[in-house]
Amino acid sequence: MAKLVETTYGDALFDLALQESKMDVLCEEAQTVIEAFKDNAELGKLLGHPKIVKEEKQNVVKNIFSKFVSDDMTGLLVIMVSKDRQNNIVSTLEYFINRVYQYKKIGIAYVSTAKPLTETQKAAVVNKLLATTDYVDFKMNYLVDESLIAGMVIRIGDRVVDSSIKHKIDELAKDLKKLQLVNS
Repeated sequence: MAKLVETTYGDALFDLALQESKMDVLCEEAQTVIEAFKDNAELGKLLGHPKIVKEEKQNVVKNIFSKFVSDDMTGLLVIMVSKDRQNNIVSTLEYFINRVYQYKKIGIAYVSTAKPLTETQKAAVVNKLLATTDYVDFKMNYLVDESLIAGMVIRIGDRVVDSSIKHKIDELAKDLKKLQLVNS
């Protein structure tokens, strides 16, 4: 089975970063490139336009990114454009960043609460996650979802811990429905 575009190019970039000890630099640059694509939808449209020749697209990428990122990152972007993989640039760099985080044992946590957490509460959440996982650090993403009523939902990868009141009410409602079916 063929490898996905993201894994092929992302793994190549990861290997380069590892060999040349540029993990942090290339990770930061990957985030910069992702932001550039997300902030400028026109760039993606330009690179995907069928009437613009590859050489022009490659020159656009070189001219834009060579000012902000290393030759290694610019080279990857130019290669991807030359192979008509410009639509996969963002997903490839996201894959690369996730590989770096896995390698460095950095978890990405999404914490949803009904009300914003104080700095003390945020620190307590991070400390608890560090104590109960194998990660040595976390990139935290805090979200406010008033529908939770109280409590919190923590998602790390495909693992979810839901201690919200909303979840407990939903579970109670399911149990009550089962009771009603049994007693009918």
